[in-house]
Amino acid sequence: MSTDLDRTTVEEAYARWAPIYDVVFGAVFEPGRKAAIAQVERIGGRILEFGVGTGFALPAYKRSNRFVGVDISEPMLQKAREKVEKERLTHVEGLCLMDGAQMGFADASFDVVVAQFVITVVPHPEETLDEMARVLRPGGEIILVNHLGAEDGLRASFERWFARRARKLGWRPEFQLARLRNWARQNGTVEMIEARNVALGMYTMVRFRKLAADATGEAEADDKVMMAG
Repeated sequence: MSTDLDRTTVEEAYARWAPIYDVVFGAVFEPGRKAAIAQVERIGGRILEFGVGTGFALPAYKRSNRFVGVDISEPMLQKAREKVEKERLTHVEGLCLMDGAQMGFADASFDVVVAQFVITVVPHPEETLDEMARVLRPGGEIILVNHLGAEDGLRASFERWFARRARKLGWRPEFQLARLRNWARQNGTVEMIEARNVALGMYTMVRFRKLAADATGEAEADDKVMMAG
């Protein structure tokens, strides 16, 4: 079975979730969200909040940072805009309706790209991660927090069984860390620097660092040497 999601299915799912998302998922995701925010603020600067949704996390960030939020769901973004206006979130530069696989930002536009509980629900994860890496400056970080699928055992079996049903909710319960490792190797401009459990093992934080241009070239040269050998 394909692990890709249909964009229409995702948009329809989040249009349904938008009015109740904060109530249903706010407390559930809070421990993972706090871990992501803490890591983002160790870096700071200009930050892309990918899959900003209703903007639930935006008020928690320090006003010394600058934020741009993107999402594929207009109903979710409308909730975020209302939150920005109501709470006077002056550190938010803009909220944009965008397909993550085709973001309209220049290369190296951000110091940090953070995606909370998003990478398992976007229609095309690898293409989206490629875009995150493209818009990130050298030395910057991509920070993901998510539930990730089990590698083996009963939970892995259940997640594979549940996957088809979960598609209707716009979710991939069987999405594993290995898929992120493979993406980093194939992309070649980033390195995975951390993958650790947070919130008592409920979620996983995965961090990638953008390599400098010369480091990327060296890695490509090493690959060619290995292939030649």
